[in-house]
Amino acid sequence: MARWFKQSIAQSDKDAVNDRVRRVVEDLLADIAARGDAAVREMSVRFDGWERSDYRLTDAEIRACLSELSARELEDIRFAQAQVRNFAAHQKAALKDIEVETMPGIVLGHRNIPVNSVGCYVPGGKYPLLASAHMSVITAKVAGVPRVATCAPPYQGRPAPAIVAAQHLAGADVIYCLGGVQAVGAMALGTETIPRVDMLVGPGNAYVAEAKRQLFGRVGIDLLAGPTETLIIADETVDGEICATDLLGQAEHGPTSPAILLTNSEKLARETMAEVERLLRILPTAAIAGTAWRDYGEVILCADHAEMIREADRIASEHVQVMTSDDERFLREMTNYGALFLGPRTNVSYGDKVIGTNHTLPTMKAARYTGGLWVGKFMKTVTYQKVLSDKASAMIGAYCSRLCMLEGFVGHAEQANIRVRRYGGRNVPYGKAVE
Repeated sequence: MARWFKQSIAQSDKDAVNDRVRRVVEDLLADIAARGDAAVREMSVRFDGWERSDYRLTDAEIRACLSELSARELEDIRFAQAQVRNFAAHQKAALKDIEVETMPGIVLGHRNIPVNSVGCYVPGGKYPLLASAHMSVITAKVAGVPRVATCAPPYQGRPAPAIVAAQHLAGADVIYCLGGVQAVGAMALGTETIPRVDMLVGPGNAYVAEAKRQLFGRVGIDLLAGPTETLIIADETVDGEICATDLLGQAEHGPTSPAILLTNSEKLARETMAEVERLLRILPTAAIAGTAWRDYGEVILCADHAEMIREADRIASEHVQVMTSDDERFLREMTNYGALFLGPRTNVSYGDKVIGTNHTLPTMKAARYTGGLWVGKFMKTVTYQKVLSDKASAMIGAYCSRLCMLEGFVGHAEQANIRVRRYGGRNVPYGKAVE
């Protein structure tokens, strides 16, 4: 049975925080819906200290941002974007339109159609997270989305040059320097100057995630993304330093980011906890990572690999780093995760920044029922039907008539009956099932 060497804060404490966030976001979204641009501008000033008459960046401003980056920095961005674009293209190639004659004269099919407009949120209040632009904008464009708008908050009082460069090079059609609830609310609801979109994607803080949750239905969303989560699954084949590094490397995302070690080695568990404390004394982001580890860090000792797999599926973490003597077993048998990183040679940071898979992934146990952002999220798989012969219409109509009457839907039955009468030459009384 699994034993906890370290546990996170109580679920009731987490729920209380979520409750406060929900109420704040409800009020903010209602204000945007009622007052449009005026509300958005007030929120931008209030939360980001950022005011301008039009939050859309001009071509000149975009060029100025690009000019601030070195040739190496631009080359690195282009390299990362090429990896994301390449993998997204392979994913799209796996999506096929189909058309099949299921019975003589009856043809069914589906088409994969991209949504018409997408709003991509790129977080950047604490760090300029340009990688989120690659993951959302490029993937939407590979899917074929005609209009992609992006929003990112100001960084240190102005548009973040690296984020703007990433948005532009990824192919964004419109770039706004706007953050937080005001950004996703404006894109989803529309204002006098910001056209509404059909879908919202991208990670963000707790307020952005809650805004997406409340806006879902009025627009589509990629998924409900909470704080970054990381789960390290390791045994005696690795050491405490690499485990601690991988835990803190993700804990620095924010003070509520869960970081969990799952192991069957008590020695590794104790080594890792000691290494975490050592690294926190020298890590520049220790204030954030240390808070996350203190409040949301866990160390769980399991009996063997089988129990580690069961515990990992229960946790259903966003990122799962596997470093064991049998990594392939975890790939074969695990079912609940956002993304797997197999072996000590890879790590979550590769996936976050450059390797090519998408880093917008399910959190808060959503990995039990969904994967992360990919080309297919931007596409609607829609069906169509054709009946090619009188005989086929009359045949399927007879079945339909009887099934509709079984449910009490007389009008539905008549849609079938009129075709049985016209194409099958049968006299079916109005409001009766075909015999």
